Amino acid sequence: QVQLVESGGGLVQAGGSLRLSCAASGRTFTSYPMGWFRQAPGKEREVVAAVVGAVTWSGSYTVYADSVKGRFTISRDNVKNTVYLQMNSLKPEETAVNYCATGRRAVPGRSESYDTWGQGTQVTVSS
Repeated sequence: QVQLVESGGGLVQAGGSLRLSCAASGRTFTSYPMGWFRQAPGKEREVVAAVVGAVTWSGSYTVYADSVKGRFTISRDNVKNTVYLQMNSLKPEETAVNYCATGRRAVPGRSESYDTWGQGTQVTVSS
């Protein structure tokens, strides 16, 4: 089984930055896509960013939600089996639980295609 553990969440003021980490263990494959998703209270889960499998693309292909383009960056370290999400210029409306996910047949921007999820890490942005 693949295990994903997120970290790096916390409380930050509007305009501040955080870097989330997702460490993978167990049966992991660098060819699997990995993504970050978030869910705010009373809202549906939405994609934040994703990266295709490193074997195929070496992390060169990424997708982002329109609302975070230019502010967030997803990256992947295959040596450490870790994916990161650098979040800059955070906004209060981006307060949410953030999850990382992966899956053999995952499509980067579609949450329903991922079958392995982390426990989530809370990001709270104060106004």
